Amino acid sequence: MEVLSERSEDTGAASCPIDLPALVDRIRRWAAELGFSAVGVSDLDVAQPAQRLRAWLAREFHGQMDYMQRNEPVRADPTRLLAGARRAICARMDYRPRADGEDWIDREWRRLADPNTAVVSVYARGRDYHKVVRARLHALAQRIGEEVAGFGFRVCTDTAPVFEVELARRAALGWRGKHTLLLTREAGSMFFLGEILTDLPLPLDQPAQEHCGSCTRCIDVCPTRAIVAPYELDARRCISYLTIEHPGSIPEPLREAIGNRVYGCDDCQLVCPWNKYAQRAQLPDFDVRNGLDSATLVELFGWSEEQFRQRHAGSAILRIGYVRWLRNLAVALGNAPASAGRDPRRDSFATRTPCTDLAGWTPHGCRALRPPWR
Repeated sequence: MEVLSERSEDTGAASCPIDLPALVDRIRRWAAELGFSAVGVSDLDVAQPAQRLRAWLAREFHGQMDYMQRNEPVRADPTRLLAGARRAICARMDYRPRADGEDWIDREWRRLADPNTAVVSVYARGRDYHKVVRARLHALAQRIGEEVAGFGFRVCTDTAPVFEVELARRAALGWRGKHTLLLTREAGSMFFLGEILTDLPLPLDQPAQEHCGSCTRCIDVCPTRAIVAPYELDARRCISYLTIEHPGSIPEPLREAIGNRVYGCDDCQLVCPWNKYAQRAQLPDFDVRNGLDSATLVELFGWSEEQFRQRHAGSAILRIGYVRWLRNLAVALGNAPASAGRDPRRDSFATRTPCTDLAGWTPHGCRALRPPWR
């Protein structure tokens, strides 16, 4: 049995011993009470993913995500985030909306096939997961701190520079799929990850085994061929990057492949056989808001900036801003049939948005609005 002597905050002298395996069991129980579906413990050996990241950056696959290059030294050394860090407590939180039916994957494919429908990635239809996951990880850390005096920790969501997929793999939460996301046999890949870096020498879980075999469905289905090889993603071609992270105009050769996706892309997840096991969220936070599972392109394009801010308050979508939101919708409208562009409400759009004139992206004959970034 692994035991750690707890130290008095006043004197530093050893006091009662801590049964670390039992503590991990309690951490799992507390995490479940907070809405997490699985928890594991990883060491912080990230030498291999750090080497892969440097090669990825050298190929400029990060596009304009300059922070990936800027934060590379910190990502490669978690002790820069928490001095004395020894472990990562990794947690999984499922996000499929609670109201989803058993045919949810078929429904998503039908929506993608309807060019008048605006498709928002499933994870972004509810509350901002950064806030939800971060708050509950802090609550979990606080609970641990109530039992362990002087508990040192740092909560991370995907806004902190950590190799969260690698840490989660080493924590036995799943394996890295060929689309680069974490996969698990129990829940596919429709979940969020979060970590608590800690200085506690908690017992480690065994890294998960890979179960993709020879399957290449995620690679084959990618609309923009962004998965250039198994486990290698060229973000510059990825629709999630283009509609969320990429500033300015979307490169014209990639616009038609974006189709009606206006925030993110789930194709590589929808096609994955393991996602037939994707779990519904335990929390109401990820319930669909503002009809984002059924809205049309014209409907969303008609929102004023005030409506955009009000309706996306507390949503991850808010961070891309109104102009980038309109850019994505304009591209999708340009991909839609001409009938979508003849909605009588369109005539007033130019005066209700930052867009200044009508123009040119018309692969299917629909005149999409030209905003000021073009």
